[in-house]
Amino acid sequence: QVQLVESGGGLVQPGGSLRLSCVASGSIISINAMGWYRQGPGKERELVASITNGGSTNYADSVKGRFAISRDNAKKTVYLQMDSLKPEDTAVYYCNANIIYTLLLKYRTGDYWGQGTQVTVSS
Repeated sequence: QVQLVESGGGLVQPGGSLRLSCVASGSIISINAMGWYRQGPGKERELVASITNGGSTNYADSVKGRFAISRDNAKKTVYLQMDSLKPEDTAVYYCNANIIYTLLLKYRTGDYWGQGTQVTVSS
């Protein structure tokens, strides 16, 4: 069974910083792309940032220059450093990963989501 577990959310004042982490566990062979999504109140889930196995990154226009995604392949972990936070960044943040794993002696690929972590930006 493959699992993604996020941590690092919380309450922060505007202009503050938070760092989110997401660790993958299970019978994992390798992890392809990893990313962070968010869903604000009354909004649809949207991509915040993504990173390939090789380290290429992609960001939503709304977070460019403020957020940075990174990964540690040895630790099966992806990070999201969030600086200069704004009230409009308030959302539940979800980790996503495309993972190659073994099940019943076969290689399989699946898309997995974490349980979400709340980020609230407010004074």
